[in-house]
Amino acid sequence: MAEPEQQQARKGRITALVIAGTGVFWVLATLIGAEMGWSNRTRALFDLIALAGFVLAIVMIYQIWRARQNDQR
Repeated sequence: MAEPEQQQARKGRITALVIAGTGVFWVLATLIGAEMGWSNRTRALFDLIALAGFVLAIVMIYQIWRARQNDQR
């Protein structure tokens, strides 16, 4: 495997970990918040943090896609 392909594969794995980690964080924050009786405001904060994680993942996916488009030309 060539060096650019290895870098793209590594970025893809990191992106997958960001998505999975954000999902796990979001589920755990929701469950813990419900169990401990956190206010809706606090729970919304964790929802926004999770949303930021998913937006970051979308940006990372876009960067990988653009890098692959540039490599094909």
